[in-house]
Amino acid sequence: MTVTFDRALTAAEVERLRRSTDAKGAVRLPPAVGAAYERESLLGFEKSSRPEAGALLSVLAAAVPPHGRVLEIGTGAGVGLAWITHGMGARDDVEVVSIELDGELAAAVARARWPRWVRLVEGDAREALGRLGSFDLLFLDAPGIKAQGLSEIVAALRPGGVLLVDDMAPDNVDDPAWRDRNSAMRARIFGDPLLVCAELTYSSGLILATRRTHASLD
Repeated sequence: MTVTFDRALTAAEVERLRRSTDAKGAVRLPPAVGAAYERESLLGFEKSSRPEAGALLSVLAAAVPPHGRVLEIGTGAGVGLAWITHGMGARDDVEVVSIELDGELAAAVARARWPRWVRLVEGDAREALGRLGSFDLLFLDAPGIKAQGLSEIVAALRPGGVLLVDDMAPDNVDDPAWRDRNSAMRARIFGDPLLVCAELTYSSGLILATRRTHASLD
């Protein structure tokens, strides 16, 4: 396949992205996303979202309603955040909040240039969720809260709000303990009566869900 980039990347980035793409089409990196992958390389961080997941995230961000709010849990090196801001384009009627537990990562991402409507929060997502309000789009890319914080996540979604969860393929990691946690999380997501879910079996495995506008009668 052909992977098209908007600017030159390091050899390490090119190799990483080559492994992450499939034969169905090209992945184009916007400049801010390319810069985020470069930051990832400099930080030695290897857990950023793959380009396919990021591209989908940018599409979902573009569909956020007027005066909408977006929450990312797990800023990492800022790759997901860059995809979100790319999807938002020139809008100035939105708010994007990104939470990162690791202080070094949070500081590195904060040094980058972001639109004025981006707010970076350093701290524990479960502790922060209760005071951050509700959101139209929530991107979940942090393993800890995946295992324990689903009720808080669903509560933070507005009716009709969209949840995208990354790294959910059942066999994504060769670690029995991780697989057990992943299986439990999958069961909770698909079993939540407030969510309508779809499993996307590409990239590292994604679950896309919408919070019902009315309680389920099932």
